[in-house]
Amino acid sequence: MLHFPLPSRAERRELIDYFLSKKNHDETMDDQARDDLAASAMGYSPASLERLFDEALLFALRDGRNRLGVADCRRARMDVEIGLAEPTEYTPEERACIATHEAGHATVAYLVGTGRKLDVLSIVKRKDALGLLAHSESEERYTKRRSEALAMIQISLGGMVSEELFFGESGTGPGGDLVAATTIAVELVGSLGLGGSLVSFRAADSGAFGGDLVAQVLSDERARDQVEKLLDDQKAIVTRLLAENRHSIEALRAELLERAELVDREIVEVIETAEREGGLIVDLREPIS
Repeated sequence: MLHFPLPSRAERRELIDYFLSKKNHDETMDDQARDDLAASAMGYSPASLERLFDEALLFALRDGRNRLGVADCRRARMDVEIGLAEPTEYTPEERACIATHEAGHATVAYLVGTGRKLDVLSIVKRKDALGLLAHSESEERYTKRRSEALAMIQISLGGMVSEELFFGESGTGPGGDLVAATTIAVELVGSLGLGGSLVSFRAADSGAFGGDLVAQVLSDERARDQVEKLLDDQKAIVTRLLAENRHSIEALRAELLERAELVDREIVEVIETAEREGGLIVDLREPIS
């Protein structure tokens, strides 16, 4: 059996140059744009990259242009990775709640996501997602520190906490976020020795659980308590962080309600403007147990 590994960042950049040499593109697809795409397309195969540019060119042609640009690539990635945008009529209250939820994610990601880039912030429905924050690593990496894994949990919890701060309670929106946060916490506690115990559940016989790490960890009372404490501690940090920086949530929410989607630098510019007016506070001290 032959195995062809996925291309590295440098190889993806070469592929991007190759495919663009065969497709009409505008000046926005400059060296910086190509570097950014190569960095954020980790996991893309050559065929996936080629499809991306095919889809991007289709977007340009539908808009009456014969050259693709950065915006077309961004739209194509959203459709390829997440799904087609679905015209949806939200009630005003629901739209405000979704915007508040996603603004919470983005604010936390901006504050604690060291080495991460905010790609898209949206309240446009795609598949099962009523809205989304897409963010990626600025540089291609294969490992994470404990603090970085905790930051990912905090970002996942940002939507729920934002809803609670502004509406007094959260709805059904955070369900997928809690799955993501729990999965990371389980890895820290049950596999990576980063949750207070050096015991790895991956060393145990899979038995009836069939190697399901989440099931193994959560079925162990002591390990489940560690996971729950880890999640509770991160939520306490996020609650304090967003309460002190709610001006950023308000600013992002207002922009989302007006424009539905923000991309790349637009997200950061909204937060930076809110910082100048409201003052940025970042306090990541561990909560008192």
